[in-house]
Amino acid sequence: RYLCVMLTFKFDHCLLSLYFLLFCQGWNYQPRGLERHTDSILGWVTLWSLSYYSSPLLLCYLYRKGFICSSKLVPVSQYVGTVLVCLLGVACLRGWGRFRNTDYVQFITILEETKKNHTPANKKKLRCYDFDFSHWPLDFSWTEVSTTECQIKLSKAGVSLLRPEPRLRGAADSVLHSVRTLPCHIISFVIAHTFGRRMLYPGSVGLLQKAMRPMLQQGQAKLIEEFDGQRNKLVACDGNEIDTMFVDRRRDGGQNGQTLVICCEGNAGFYEVGCMNTPLEGKEFPFPQNEANAMDVVIQFAVHKLGFSLSDIVIYAWSIGGFTASWAVMSYPEIQSLVLDASFDDLLPLALKVMPDSWRPLVQHTVRQYMNLNNAAQVLKYQGPVLLIRRTRDEIITTTGPEDIMSNRGNDLLLKLLQFRYPKIMTDEGIRVVRQWLGASSPLEEASVYSGYEVDDDWCVSVLQSYQADRDVSFPWSVGEDMTLEGRRQLALFLARKYMRNFEATHCTPLPAIEFHPPWRL
Repeated sequence: RYLCVMLTFKFDHCLLSLYFLLFCQGWNYQPRGLERHTDSILGWVTLWSLSYYSSPLLLCYLYRKGFICSSKLVPVSQYVGTVLVCLLGVACLRGWGRFRNTDYVQFITILEETKKNHTPANKKKLRCYDFDFSHWPLDFSWTEVSTTECQIKLSKAGVSLLRPEPRLRGAADSVLHSVRTLPCHIISFVIAHTFGRRMLYPGSVGLLQKAMRPMLQQGQAKLIEEFDGQRNKLVACDGNEIDTMFVDRRRDGGQNGQTLVICCEGNAGFYEVGCMNTPLEGKEFPFPQNEANAMDVVIQFAVHKLGFSLSDIVIYAWSIGGFTASWAVMSYPEIQSLVLDASFDDLLPLALKVMPDSWRPLVQHTVRQYMNLNNAAQVLKYQGPVLLIRRTRDEIITTTGPEDIMSNRGNDLLLKLLQFRYPKIMTDEGIRVVRQWLGASSPLEEASVYSGYEVDDDWCVSVLQSYQADRDVSFPWSVGEDMTLEGRRQLALFLARKYMRNFEATHCTPLPAIEFHPPWRL
């Protein structure tokens, strides 16, 4: 059993309401007559997001019909003003209904007392309730850590990220190129800041969160009731509020109880029902910069507030969560180890898969400029143990289809990692045999490839240990430089099997606790 902190993004804004669920006594808050009816009316206001996404089409339609003119806008604005006044009245009536509800008044009393006096006893009472996260009292802020190291890492947008290297051009050529590509830059900006990031992070869409609310409430209740989870609100250096859940098992004793697992969710993932359960049983839509800022404050919280050292932290990520996980180990190389489940090497090939070929230059520029999830480049900066878990029927991170296992971008992540760490082993022949092993369609075929090259595990371990003992150097290693072709093949297959495990499942199947292993150490 491991300790867990769950990193997830919940940029929920205040909706003039505090829906709550009383976990400790196992019942839902029931609004009474006036509050229930006004709630149902205001609930339709959340459908504004549909008009937000369809606003370009709606504006074009209104313009073509001649509605965008002063003579038509004045009466429309009067209607809109009337509706807003009515909604304000409905909100006031709901407030009156809540004021007369003793259960709600008790909740508000506890919330206000916790904000004034943030003691463990008050927080324990408050965590029995689930309500709009924007009202949750602050537990930790990035500003509480003012070390020189943190200040160096901070830039105007937040923590530092890897950036694609600019192409070298002459002064005149550079100006001409900038003018020629200006339309592409403008379109890329619009795509990235509208539907692009919502496609990349659908879990941040309000409608999806609303649809999943009952399931998320059940998941959160389970974490609090069964695992004594502690909800915490963290504020990153960019001001975004991060919702985390911490399960403390240090009191249970045992070796694993002293290890902190920070879990990074994937696409449309939430800690209430996400990958956090694997190690347990065993303000805006974000950009990559916001994700890295959030991960940074989670690590600062774990070290400075929870009292863990970096060497006691394991990073576990699923799917797109591999970006924040790889950023964490790149930025904090003292972290114990990294586990990436169903993750990929680079977002660009996956983005190109779902977009028309004619959009290729535009997609390349948009991804590299605004959504550069370069997991492999970040993992290569890390010297510690790494485990990759590949889903053999993955339908999300394959560039052709789930039946073509060789198009799984997890393969590319493994090859890039091995080529960087063991370049003398991963020559053309080494890459060929690893690809043959990766292309196995079943565990039986995989074992057949491995045994076909007569891999001697004990010999491989002794060779690597001998190299490490004689040099004790960081990666890349030159082991295999003066080795026979047969020896390099054996080492390539041995390392591939140690760095990657297969899981016979699709992309979104929860990883069973029995499949969660610490990475291999020499």
